[in-house]
Order: sequence, then C-alpha cells, then structure tokens
Amino acid sequence: MERLGVFLCTGCGIGEALKVDALASTAGELGAATCTTHPCLCSPEGVATIRAAFEDGTIGGALVAACSPLAKSTEFRFDPAKCAVERVSLREQCAWSHPAGDEDTQVLADDLVRMGYARLAKTNLPKPIAETIERTVLVVGGGVAGLAAARAAAEMGHPVVVVESGDHLGGHVAKLSHLVPDRPPYDTLQPNRIADLIAAVTSKPDVRVYTSAKIRSITGQPGQFHVEIDTPSGGHTLMAGAVVQATGSRPFDAGKLGHLGYGASPNVVTASRLDEMLAGGGVTRPTDGKLPGRIVFVQCAGSRDPQHLPYCSADCCGTTLRQVAQIHQAHPEVETAVIYRDMRTPGQIERFYAAVQQQPGSMFTRGEVASISGNGTLVVHLKDSLLGDDVELQADLVVLATGAVPNSADGEAIRTFRDATKRSQTAESETQRDEARKIAEQFAAHEGTEILNLGYRQGPDLPTLRQGFPDSHFICFPYETRRTGIYAAGSLRAPMDSVQATEDGFGAAMKAVQCINAAGRSEAVHPRSGDIGTPDFFLQRCTQCKRCTEECPFGTLNEDEKGTPQLNILRCRRCGICMGACPERIISFPDYSVDAVASMIKATSVPEDYEEKPRIIALICENDALPALDAAAARRIQWNPWVRVIPIRCLGSTNIVWIADSLSRGIDGVVLIGCKYGDDYQCHYVRGSELAHTRLGNVQETLQRLALEKERIRVVELSHDEFERIPAILDEFCKEVVDLGPNPLKGF
Repeated sequence: MERLGVFLCTGCGIGEALKVDALASTAGELGAATCTTHPCLCSPEGVATIRAAFEDGTIGGALVAACSPLAKSTEFRFDPAKCAVERVSLREQCAWSHPAGDEDTQVLADDLVRMGYARLAKTNLPKPIAETIERTVLVVGGGVAGLAAARAAAEMGHPVVVVESGDHLGGHVAKLSHLVPDRPPYDTLQPNRIADLIAAVTSKPDVRVYTSAKIRSITGQPGQFHVEIDTPSGGHTLMAGAVVQATGSRPFDAGKLGHLGYGASPNVVTASRLDEMLAGGGVTRPTDGKLPGRIVFVQCAGSRDPQHLPYCSADCCGTTLRQVAQIHQAHPEVETAVIYRDMRTPGQIERFYAAVQQQPGSMFTRGEVASISGNGTLVVHLKDSLLGDDVELQADLVVLATGAVPNSADGEAIRTFRDATKRSQTAESETQRDEARKIAEQFAAHEGTEILNLGYRQGPDLPTLRQGFPDSHFICFPYETRRTGIYAAGSLRAPMDSVQATEDGFGAAMKAVQCINAAGRSEAVHPRSGDIGTPDFFLQRCTQCKRCTEECPFGTLNEDEKGTPQLNILRCRRCGICMGACPERIISFPDYSVDAVASMIKATSVPEDYEEKPRIIALICENDALPALDAAAARRIQWNPWVRVIPIRCLGSTNIVWIADSLSRGIDGVVLIGCKYGDDYQCHYVRGSELAHTRLGNVQETLQRLALEKERIRVVELSHDEFERIPAILDEFCKEVVDLGPNPLKGF
C-alpha cells in the first residue's frame, strides 16, 4: 500500500496523556503522505477529513490513531474495496490505561503508531468476488422448525425447496390433536394449528415440497450449492444459496430402560405410544384393552442421566402436562400421578402447569423411581419422594417420558472421523499422522446414515457433539454450524418444544437469507461479517502437507488427488487458521498476512540495554481478549507499559514465524490471549485456541533445545467478561520475564 496518511485524535483524554506533536513527527519519519491532528476524529468533520483525503487521491490508506478498532466502527467505515484503513488504539491502550505524561506511555504510543503504519504498508485492497449467487433456500426436514423456516424465507422473498423424508409434512406434531398453549390465557389445551402452517407454506407459489425424499448430494458453497434430490418420481437437481437442516429428533430408545419395566410389561409404554392411543380414540391397557384406573407418568426417563442422556430434553414436562390434560378431558374418572425430579415449565407454561395441577384426580410429586415391577397391575417403587423415603404406588398403566435424540447422521461415525482428524493434526510423527488419516478416511462416509451427503473432504454431514447435536456455536451464534451457509434449527440443534422450534426455524431462515445476501456482496458471515478480503494461496510453493485442509474448522478447503488445497471462497470465515497452519507461509489475506504481523513485530522498539525496559509482545484475539482489554481500559485499570498489543483474528491464525521473529529480534516474551475452548465455552472459530495450544507446545520444546526458556511463551484463555483478569495476566507475565532475565538473543 502506498501514499499512507496518519490521522491523530486528541479527544477522550489522548491529547492530555500524550505528546501528539511527537507522534506527528514519528509519522513524518515513517514517510506519511499526510499527517492530520483533530480534536474529535470520529465527529462528522473529522471523518470528512479522512474521506476527503481518500477522494482527492492524497492517500491510498489511512492509519487512524484514536480509539479501539472495536469502537466507532460505523464512523470509520469506508469502502473496503477502495480505502485501506488500519486503526491504532491510543485511547484504550495508552491514555486510559497508563499514566498521563509518563515517558513509558509516550514510548508505547510511538510504538503503536509505528506498528500500525507497518501493518498498513503491507495491506492490499481486496478484490470483490464476481460470482452468480442463487437465492433459493433449501430446507431439509418438514417438521415444525422446517415449516417455520420455509415460511419465513418465502415471506422474505426467497424461493424455497422443502425436502421431507416422510410421507407427510408436520413431523410428529401433525399427529397430535392438541398442543401446550402458546397464547393467553395459557391455562387450557390449544387446538393443533399445524395444518394452517402447512397450508401457509404449500400455498406459496415459490415453495416446492418433496415428500418421501432424500438428499443424494450437496456440493459447492454458499450461494452456489448444487443439490441432487431423490424422490419416488425420480431425481431432481437444483441450486441453493443456503441450507437449513431441521430434521428434528426421535424418542430415546426405551429398550435401554429395563429398570423402569419397559419390555417386561406391556403396560409400561412411552409418551409417544400414549400419543398414538390419544390420537386413536382412547387410552387402554395393552394387556386387556380396558380403560386404566390410574396412570403413573415417570419424568426424565433416560434424560438427565449420565448413563443415557445427560441433558434435559426440554419438551418432556410439557408433553406430560398436555397428556394429563387430554386424559382428564376425555376420561375424567381416570387418576393420574406424575413422578418428577423437577418440573421444568419455563415462561407462560407455568400457568398451564398450575391449571393441570388443579384438575380432580391429578397428583404431582417429586421423587425418584427406583424400579417398576408387576405385569397386569404395576407397582412403582419410589425413593426420596415427597410422599416418603420408601413408597409404592399401584398403577394400571405407566408412561415413560423418554428424552429426545437428534435426527443427525450417525454420531459415532462422525465422532470417530473427527477424533481421528484431530489426532492427525496433533501427531508428533509422520507415521502417527498417516495412521490417523487412514482411520479418518474410513469414517469420512458412513453409507446409509447420511442426511445432507455433503461433498466436503471433512465428511458428508454436520460435525456433531458428544450427544449427536450439530456442533453449532452455542455461545455466540447458535444457528451457525461448522459448514458455512448451512444452519441447524429445531430439536436437531438443541432440545426444545414446538413453540421454541417455530422460533428457531424463523431464526435459522433469517441467517440463511443473510448468508445469501452476504455472498452476493462478497462478504463473510459471522464472526467477521462484512469482511470482503479472501485468502490467497501461492500454490507454486505448496508442499501438499494437508495441514490447512485438515485444520480448517469450516470445511472451506477440499483437496485434489495430490493433496493440493482447493479453495471454496464463499465457505471461508476469514479466521486465518489456515494461514497459521501453513509451514511454507503461502496463505495470506489482503489485510492480514504473516508478513504484515511480522512487520509490526519488527517495528517495535527493543532497547539494547535490558536494564532500561524489557519488551513483551501480546498477540490478542479480537473476539474475546481485545474486548476484555478495552473493558479494563474503560474502567481505568492499568497494566504494564512494556507490553505491545497486536490484535489478531484468532489464536489459531498465529504462525510460528511470529514467535521466532519476536525472540530473534530480542523481544523478551510473547503472550497469546484468546477465547476459551472446551465444553463450557467456545472459541469463536471453534478450534482456534485449541490449535494454538498444540502448536505452541511444540514451539516451547524447540526453545528448550535452543537454550531459551519455554516460560518466555505463554498461552492464556479467557472470556470477554473477564476484563479484570487481563491486566493481571499481563503484569504477572512481565514479572516472570523480568525474573528470567534478558533474552539471550538481545542485541544480535
């Protein structure tokens, strides 16, 4: 990038804390085409100054030295295809977090300007993708969530194709006569209106519905998915811009609940079997066909159980309340007893719960079912119940409120594939790497269980979590999956009832439409929504090591028979994990590259005399760590002025050369701070933090062989609300570096 301008803001305390004239002199030394100081750069007048410099050709790129890049994003947004902008945080990282007028604060600000200028000099303008984008939304699954998604997408003006494996729309809800109320007064059964939703969808001229159908294959990328469908009438081919998978859930296998009498007595049935009885005209005991005098409902049958389903299935309590209400409505003489651990009736369902409790012949008690015995008349053995420590209830019929299992692809095969792929990424030897790859290839396809049949090197369906739910980003972007442009909805995504599934379908449809529109503008989706810069692969130097294709969390890269990566640009989330994985450093983005960050490190001042000041490089993730740092600064929490912060997109984008450059230049320590990872939290790019840990572990071993202390590198995880931790982390690390002494490479 040539003709760079520097724009210095003196507002928000910057002018009082720093010698802005000295920073302007630094800009002149760097060769800036222009340097402007403004008392409020984010004001209309300040922004107009920058825009005018772009428009009259004075500058091709602007370094905005003011507030955090996470602040005032609207004000400092210029056409990214024409204007390169880099931002330096003088407010949060200097004026608000370090003593005003202090020498160290001024040196820090000077370094930040030099580093920002170096990065801007390495920035190129992105080239928009010239692609034809299909606007059709493909909905896989015709239950409540799928129908809601289809209706929402159609009403937003998009053609819709619905593919349902069954012979009718509506899923299991279509077989019910009544539902849990979802409107005032919330205390009585509600007629099932699924037929109205089905009619609303099928009557739309731009909606095509295929029943008794399955997906033969989906290839391509967002905006350009090529879809092949098998139906009883033959095959169909179409293009889709985005996909909503809403394939629902199925009841947990009650055959695994022998201690609750299932299989031992025909009079122990599941909730789904009871629904069939209610739909068929009445409730009868299977052994004699008579109306039962007392029905006992057992909640959490298989749910919230570490031996079966460790999660709450969300819909079981509401289903039981509906069934109890239907029984009392049709058969007032029948007694019902509900045995529960906790009745979970969120929101307005609590009103329905209270109304059902008041019905004559209805009893609810907290307790645990130890066992169920008998054949004709059953005996339900309770322990730790509100009725007593050891109580028996007689029942003519027992109903097990079994949990829900997502209708995703074969979870075991997918998990085996995922685990083998992970081992291939972290293997210490090439032999171990090859063995893990062979296992992954065996499980990449699992014929007969596929749903989407994706043409991705990372498997034909959505990656799943331990319990079979698609691995969406449950913390920040719940509908997002690891496959860009493919969104999970309904009880496939998470346990939920039909009301929640309806809302979920609407949400997934909105994300699908946003994705199509973003693809039309050449933009990425979350979390870097709006980014038009796409990765460039200098394939002439590619060694076919496959690290980029294996480590990309989103399936962006396929590979040919030689192992050369094949980029699907519209699948890319712009995280840079491939850039961090590449040992040959052949991958770069227009505004984010190995060379750009390396140039920032080289622009940092490193005093030759260690006694003067050590230097620390902090590579900080822009998603959690940088907001936490900004929040700490907003509270005027101070941290060590020896730290030089470099925002990066994800810890997974860290290329080892940055560590090598830092240490070889005499930097005394490098700390990487990013998102937490694991079951309780998630990296914004799924596995970035985890990959950084793995890579940096190998680097620390190399340091020891070079007689450098491994403690000079540290990786830390935190969430964005742990803002009080981050200054303490920086201060503690600086103290440890001081105790280690100077970098032996300082001065070379």
